[in-house]
Amino acid sequence: MSSQNNAERKRRRNSDANAASGAGEDDTRSDSPGPSSMFPSSPAPFFSEAEYRNEAEEEDLIDNAFADDDEVNDSDNGDIDIFQDAERDYADNERLDNYEQEGVDDTHYEPLDIGARNALDNNLNRRDVEIRRREGRVAGAFIYGLDDDANDTQPAVRRHRHIYEAQELDQDEDGVPEMSLSDLRNMKDSSIAVWITREAVRRGIKREFKDFLQTYVDEHGTSVYGERIRDMGERNKESFEVNYENLADSKIILAYYLSNSPIAMLKILDEVALEVTLLQFPAYERIHREIHVRITDLPVKNTLRELRQSQLNCLIRVSGVVTRRTGVFPQLKWVKFNCGKCNHLLGPFYQDIHNEIKINTCPSCQSKGPFNVNMEQTVYRNYQKLTIQESPGTVPPGRLPRHREVICLWDLIDQAKPGEEIEVIGVYRNNFDASLSTKNGFPVFATIIEANFINKKENMFAAYRLTEDDTKQILAMGKDKRIGKKIMKSIAPSIYGHDDIKRAIALAMFGGVPKNIQGKHIIRGDINILMLGDPGTAKSQFLKYVEKTAHRAVYTTGQGASAVGLTASVHKDPITREWTLEGGALVLADRGVCLIDEFDKMNDADRTSIHEAMEQQSISISKAGIVTTLQARCTVLAAANPIRGRYNSSIPFSQNVELTEPILSRFDVLCVVKDLVDPEQDHILATNVIGSHLRSHPLHNEADQKFAQPKDNDADIINQDLLKKYIMYAREKIQPKLQQVDEDKLSRLYSELRRESLASGSIPITVRHLESMIRLAEAHAKMHLREYVRSDDVDMAIRVALDSFISAQKFSMMKVLRRI
Repeated sequence: MSSQNNAERKRRRNSDANAASGAGEDDTRSDSPGPSSMFPSSPAPFFSEAEYRNEAEEEDLIDNAFADDDEVNDSDNGDIDIFQDAERDYADNERLDNYEQEGVDDTHYEPLDIGARNALDNNLNRRDVEIRRREGRVAGAFIYGLDDDANDTQPAVRRHRHIYEAQELDQDEDGVPEMSLSDLRNMKDSSIAVWITREAVRRGIKREFKDFLQTYVDEHGTSVYGERIRDMGERNKESFEVNYENLADSKIILAYYLSNSPIAMLKILDEVALEVTLLQFPAYERIHREIHVRITDLPVKNTLRELRQSQLNCLIRVSGVVTRRTGVFPQLKWVKFNCGKCNHLLGPFYQDIHNEIKINTCPSCQSKGPFNVNMEQTVYRNYQKLTIQESPGTVPPGRLPRHREVICLWDLIDQAKPGEEIEVIGVYRNNFDASLSTKNGFPVFATIIEANFINKKENMFAAYRLTEDDTKQILAMGKDKRIGKKIMKSIAPSIYGHDDIKRAIALAMFGGVPKNIQGKHIIRGDINILMLGDPGTAKSQFLKYVEKTAHRAVYTTGQGASAVGLTASVHKDPITREWTLEGGALVLADRGVCLIDEFDKMNDADRTSIHEAMEQQSISISKAGIVTTLQARCTVLAAANPIRGRYNSSIPFSQNVELTEPILSRFDVLCVVKDLVDPEQDHILATNVIGSHLRSHPLHNEADQKFAQPKDNDADIINQDLLKKYIMYAREKIQPKLQQVDEDKLSRLYSELRRESLASGSIPITVRHLESMIRLAEAHAKMHLREYVRSDDVDMAIRVALDSFISAQKFSMMKVLRRI
């Protein structure tokens, strides 16, 4: 029965196959398709005719096997041999006994060396990158339409599912396709902060910044940042500087994103910096886990007074004087917690600077705490807070100086200390302050600056940048033989007379050369001046002039200044409850000029506190557990009034003012200003004062020009802006040396001055006065831009020292000394 059924099925299948074959031949001969033919646009059939016949043969084998089983089961007596025709299974079959030859490469290849393998891997990697880029630009349907025809044998639904699975797998391995530089510019309607968070944009930024670090060269063809990274690796540092102007010239879109969304951009740049560093130093990650990019030379510069909400979360560049600095704290970066009940480890969680991480529920035991910080597995970073204040010379008149807090992280800690003027490039951010909101009655955010780069203004070119034309003009002025007289005449030109004070102030503004003896003892180079005289003799006007002319000046009065106001004070931080150090006037005037008016009105205890600052130019602090030393390298220019209101020439200088000998000996030059009655000089003085008022009046016209014109020739007066640049250039570039100095002249003068001071009972002459003459000679050489101190410089120093000594004597001794 079973054999008959199998034979019937074979005949029926053969007839169907012949019918299909005949139909195919008819379709081939006909010009138009018949009812049973496929449309031209239809896909190819799943199986060809040969494959259909092979499939039929396999089904026959299966049917025969089942037929044999049926016969065995139907026969109860068992006369049929179950192993009949078993040898047919072991017969030779060429189709089944041989492997497919198509696609098999039997060529023998020689083994490759390491260099050839690396080259082959690089070629394959470049090909993969190009394929991924092409896939990012071409739709997926077109890409997979180019594959071989083997996948077309699958049904359409299954083929689409395989395509999606392949896309998802490629997404996990390679990420989102990268964007070209032109595509990075097309933000459409997105903001910069949202645009940068996209993975494709991040990969494009990484590729472009990596290309910038590896390909940017200087005019000599040297890799700029390759050298900087190599220098960083040799010094075991964790950051290197990137010039913003270089980035803007090469990759302007990256510079634009960096200035407007620096928080997200700096994270990306730091990741790329680490990758590039590991190319040169593969094991550098063992030294530093992160590399930080420091942005320098940001073209736009703001003052602390100009910061507004439009600069929030943007890159800014500000400058100021450090007034307060906290200690160094370990701040959480990646924090892990342990559940207090099940001890399950949670994290790591990224700890932001402003927001504290809070855990609500344990995923293991579903409890709500408590959660303890795992101290061993938590990653920390260094944290320090600075307070910077507007530089004294940049505060508008009548305004209080503004200040901002600066957050320093990683290797930026201890980069500056109180009293130093710094320039900060960082992110201007807001921080919610509950106490500030309570005080104002509505939500108010405090603002801070998260520093990215800190630059100390050690040089005197902090406020002004000299161009090449300025340098040429300054050098040409230095060759003028009358430049010294011109500079002295240009000091406070609106003040008539007082040539000795103008000469002393000019020398003090140039200053001498500080000396470090074997790295143990420092001899100051700044010149201190004390003016003492009658009221109304323009003493305060001289101080105000120096305040406007000097590059860095701090003005204070003795009546309102205390010891801590002049030196330094200790405060407790309201947030950290830590004692912090805040510099006073002398500390803020470091590398500048400290102007003290009404010097005689200070308390004796307060005046004693500045002894160290005037000679050693440092301030030692030992308060509230803080033991440190602050720098006070500044010129002290003080003005005082006599005891009885007017200067009495019949008594010495020391008896006209309530100042002790230790502090008087710290002044290099003592200037006595007397209001003498002289009709001719009084007339000239009155004419000069009236002319000055007429010239300064807003309704000044040409009719008053003749009367307002001073009688002296103004051709020698130097423009004040040019004078500032000249003084800064001389202080920074010129360091005259003592050579071929007449030592016998100085030693004889010193011995004679000591003898006369002892005989007259006036101010005693000490070794400090000898050092003062050396400083005055160096300052005069600086004034002429000379590299060495000459004899005429020494003569000028002796002249100033003698005028100071003689004017401090009583009238009788003064007449004797002047005749000598």
